[in-house]
Amino acid sequence: MQLILKNATIPQGFGNRTVKTNILVDDNKIVGFTNCIDGIEAKEVIDMDGKLVVPGCIDPHTHFMDPGFTHRETFATGSASAAAGGLTCIVDMPCCSKPSVRSRDEFYQKLNPIKDQSYIDFAFWGGMTGEDVREGKLDNVWGQVEEGVTAFKVYMTPSVPTFPKVSDAEMLEIFAKVAETGLPVGVHAENYDICSFRVEKLKKQGRMDGPAWAEARNSLAEKVAIELVISFAEATGARAHIVHMSTKEGVGLVRQAKLRGLPITAETCPHYLVLNAQEAMTEFGTFAKIAPPLRGKEDNEVHWKALADGTIDFVATDHAPYEIPTEKEGEGLDIWTAFPGIPGVEQMVPILVSEGLNKGRLTLQRFVEVTSTNAAIHFGLYPKKGSMEIGTDADFTVIDLEREYVIDKDKVHSMAKYTPFHGMKLKGKPVMTIVRGTVVYDEDHGGLVGKKGYGQFVKRQSNIALPRQLQF
Repeated sequence: MQLILKNATIPQGFGNRTVKTNILVDDNKIVGFTNCIDGIEAKEVIDMDGKLVVPGCIDPHTHFMDPGFTHRETFATGSASAAAGGLTCIVDMPCCSKPSVRSRDEFYQKLNPIKDQSYIDFAFWGGMTGEDVREGKLDNVWGQVEEGVTAFKVYMTPSVPTFPKVSDAEMLEIFAKVAETGLPVGVHAENYDICSFRVEKLKKQGRMDGPAWAEARNSLAEKVAIELVISFAEATGARAHIVHMSTKEGVGLVRQAKLRGLPITAETCPHYLVLNAQEAMTEFGTFAKIAPPLRGKEDNEVHWKALADGTIDFVATDHAPYEIPTEKEGEGLDIWTAFPGIPGVEQMVPILVSEGLNKGRLTLQRFVEVTSTNAAIHFGLYPKKGSMEIGTDADFTVIDLEREYVIDKDKVHSMAKYTPFHGMKLKGKPVMTIVRGTVVYDEDHGGLVGKKGYGQFVKRQSNIALPRQLQF
């Protein structure tokens, strides 16, 4: 064997059932499970000492800013932070790089500079913009599909200059085109007119407090945007996906759409589960500024329940780091002018372990689904990723359910040394990250021990929609 994970506790069946076993790895794949390893030779044996070992966790929504915005983050630092957070694979967005990915050529202009930089495996979203519709470039989806992108992203509000937002009619055209591919369309669902009008209104009123940002881009802006996305999905048959859903109203709309049999999926983020606008934006100001903004405590609880019952399909981070002195806190920067975005890949799994699994909000089965399996299926990476079946990649996240610690912004591996989770006390932590049978992060023996460039680009493996499963 290449590797034996000895005395591992793994998920077994439904609910919180587990079994203790020894995991056999060879040629970077899972090749078996056994109660006894006597007589089995291995190049490496690691004693898990009963720790929980789950399929490698996946973050399907990151902005690693590379190439083009490497003053904020590089693929090396972003993937190092992800490895330290227990992630074995990420799916990077098409917009926050130069150029943005909107064609086959741009796909390679992004891939080539970073393909030897990652500590963990990675896949790519593809992109479509209003500009592509206006210039008659909708067929650029096919080149991206052939190169293995997992989904297509559109923005209803402005992103970076190289990735223009869509109008309603342009988004409808994109939905119809992407429906032909069978891939999902991920939508940043906020109504642009409501957001921009209310931002200017509150600025004129002299509001400069942190929570004003959340008040300006209110829940109605997300609600009406999601209603439009659902209507367009129904009209075109496109697999519509709501990225970083933040409101309780959005949860209700997605649940009803699923009950009607529509091809709607949704993700949420750790910050929409454990932070609220009034407290976090008062304490952290621009360092808690994101889009969509943080909401209220009731939204937090509704999202936990929706994550547990299947309304929300999985969790992502929307990892979007910025440079502190020029983009978050410096001359001329305030709650309105600072860039909206926070890092998150290092905190996602710990928060889901501590506040979800350990507090009983999520069963172990559901924890695995929302941190790994469902994203892998949805983005076409399954069963290579998101599984612990024989023959799949030997990707594992090793979790110490009893490890207690405090999140410290100065100890993160991201270049962005800020987080609105700073000071949060957690119980339960990923302590080892294994990618294709190789340890890339070991909390107790050196930290980041993997090699930059070990991570590989993963093409879409399949095109299977997640089943709609709601629990009542």
